[in-house]
Amino acid sequence: MQIDTEHLHYWMQAIRQSPDPMRTMDAFWSGQLKSKEWLIKNLRKNVNTFVSIDIHGGWVGVLASMLFQSDIYINNIRSIDIDPTCESIATMMNKQEEISGKFKAVTADMCAIRSDADVVINTSCEHITQDQYDLWLSGMPHNSLLVLQSNNYIIDEHIRPADSLEKFKEQCHLDNILWAGELNLPLYTRWMVIGRQ
Repeated sequence: MQIDTEHLHYWMQAIRQSPDPMRTMDAFWSGQLKSKEWLIKNLRKNVNTFVSIDIHGGWVGVLASMLFQSDIYINNIRSIDIDPTCESIATMMNKQEEISGKFKAVTADMCAIRSDADVVINTSCEHITQDQYDLWLSGMPHNSLLVLQSNNYIIDEHIRPADSLEKFKEQCHLDNILWAGELNLPLYTRWMVIGRQ
């Protein structure tokens, strides 16, 4: 995967224009980027046609930008985050695609929004309770491919971490798990499940 200079330019613009540049740069920690690369690599194995993608908990739009620069065939991406400061940052991160109509950032509670995308990604499973997750899952179409990530990192923001991949698979409540794996990072282990309801 290559990051082209035009995208890099918009990443820097997004950081400069952010109300909190240091917080925005947290999206570029090594563990964050490696987790996103790992997601893209394994999603590619399960997608062989053009797809629409919803990213729930899309934060500042880095995953969307990396997906656009991958070799996955993408019609469009919608990045959804409950934090209203993320919308303008994510839009700048993906400015080329926003101009061409392929990217939209939305401020919304992931548990209250419905999706009809071919692929729905939620890399923030540790940030919501099991009841919130189950409510979120009930709004997902049964034919969507779901890509879910969590971790075992214990911090205040993580209200539902999983201490093992098996525990995370149980939390996911998916009937059809196509792939599951773990990525060992310096501070924590990232879990990922790809499947359908």
